[in-house]
Amino acid sequence: MPACPIGHDSTATDFCDVCGMRIGGPPPGPASQSGSAGSVQAIQAEPCPQCGTERSGQFCEGCGFDFSSGTPAGTTAPPAGSPAATVIQNPAAAAAASPTGAATPEAATPEAATPEAATPEAATGAWTAVVTADRSYYDRVIAAGGPDAETIEFPPYCPERRFQLSGREMRVGRRSASRGLEPEIDLTGPPVDPGISHLHAVMIAQPDGGWSVLDPGSSNGTQVNGTDIGNGVAVPLQPGDRICIGAWTVMTIQS
Repeated sequence: MPACPIGHDSTATDFCDVCGMRIGGPPPGPASQSGSAGSVQAIQAEPCPQCGTERSGQFCEGCGFDFSSGTPAGTTAPPAGSPAATVIQNPAAAAAASPTGAATPEAATPEAATPEAATPEAATGAWTAVVTADRSYYDRVIAAGGPDAETIEFPPYCPERRFQLSGREMRVGRRSASRGLEPEIDLTGPPVDPGISHLHAVMIAQPDGGWSVLDPGSSNGTQVNGTDIGNGVAVPLQPGDRICIGAWTVMTIQS
């Protein structure tokens, strides 16, 4: 199985399934905290309990496992101190099993959940991430250099894509069948931006209805309005903010 310069096993033979680096390219230089194009973030030698990928931040870059809460990919833990609502899978059976012939309060439907158990989704407005290819960002990335800068071309055509933000969090990246990773904001393409990791960033809903973005330790970093953000740091967003990832991909936040 091919391996990228960092050492990830990859089913693809051109770009790494895990971090997006070119297979057969030169090994990365010293770890960098800046997150600029071509740089590689410092890796903490802690394997993910779900897929075995080495930890590089709060979220596993291979499968999305949350190291801080111990929550597997695709699930979220209930807020601390809030009662967990029990969902009736079969209301008729629940009623038959009850002495009064009605569903018990403990088996409340999601609509009947107490206000304390409300998730940030209930308070979140209609925020949208509009994804486009940005030539000026691409030019800055190429000018900064990097192991694959000379081989990356700006796409001749890239359709605008829109993703409505919902739930507690939305992963940003490229899907990987071999790892069972399907990010909610899937930027697999075409066209494929090789600088985007399979788990590149995470959009996190805030209690006030807003959103923040967090880079879990992607290989090529994340920028908000032209400024690199640190690994594992949730950066609050405002409508109009531009999130730059990969070689030419820009997500503009709208509400």
